[in-house]
Amino acid sequence: MMSLYSGKPYRTKLGKFLDSKGISATWLSKKAGVNRNTINKLLNKQEEYSPNLSTVKKVMKVINMEIDKKKKSQDFFDI
Repeated sequence: MMSLYSGKPYRTKLGKFLDSKGISATWLSKKAGVNRNTINKLLNKQEEYSPNLSTVKKVMKVINMEIDKKKKSQDFFDI
């Protein structure tokens, strides 16, 4: 399914947040040390995908250090 506005698959809260900041999946993947395919799963709504705690911690560390120190994992993930 495609969104009518962005031309991208339906985005997760994290995907929308990064889009609003102009941050790419590749950048986040490199900074967090997380596989690009895993980052793509985090940014695009997919059924039956739940990231492990280690992945969430790596991604949130980058977000808090480089983008917005006030963001919490609950802002993006159903934990």
